[in-house]
Amino acid sequence: MLNKFIGIGRLGQDPIQKTIPNGTEISNFSVATTEKYKKDGEYIEKTEWIKAVAFGKLAEICNSYLRKGSLVYIEGSLQTRTWDDKEGNKKYTTEVIIREMKMLDKKGTTSESGNENRKSEEDDVPF
Repeated sequence: MLNKFIGIGRLGQDPIQKTIPNGTEISNFSVATTEKYKKDGEYIEKTEWIKAVAFGKLAEICNSYLRKGSLVYIEGSLQTRTWDDKEGNKKYTTEVIIREMKMLDKKGTTSESGNENRKSEEDDVPF
């Protein structure tokens, strides 16, 4: 069996930093992946939001360097968690447990808020 997720996208918000009681640091964030395709002569853009979680040293790196708008490559496995809310309803969430993360922004293109001074990826396309 294989459980592997690979994706490239931009963070929708700054990472949420947590530390669990045993001292392990956690980083939670969502990544937007966008697919473009042509349908009936029109270009359609579909965005999926992927919840992602990193632990330990990788979480420390994510929390220190990633910001809203950061372009990242993430690789990991999918995990679904369940819990009961305050009203007793069962809730589910599926997230990527990150094993590898690479920052893909060009040096100097990410500001403190994460999205100023950023060129569109399409600006680099020669046609």
